[in-house]
Amino acid sequence: HCLAVRAVCQREIDCDRGKGYSWKITLLRNYWKSKVKQEWLSGKYSNIPSLFSLPEKSMYPMDVDTWGEILEAELER
Repeated sequence: HCLAVRAVCQREIDCDRGKGYSWKITLLRNYWKSKVKQEWLSGKYSNIPSLFSLPEKSMYPMDVDTWGEILEAELER
């Protein structure tokens, strides 16, 4: 599971591991973020008509670098 999450959130996983978090804590801290981030990166929300069309779990607190990755993916589509 950790490797699957790391495939999407490498920077976040590496940062948490560098801070000394165990793999278990690192996974707990990043699991849902990786799910939401993967949906954004895959284009699931590329053509939404409004904010109200987003599923409730489509948002997750993400840092500016993560949103930058998502924006880059959108610009490449």
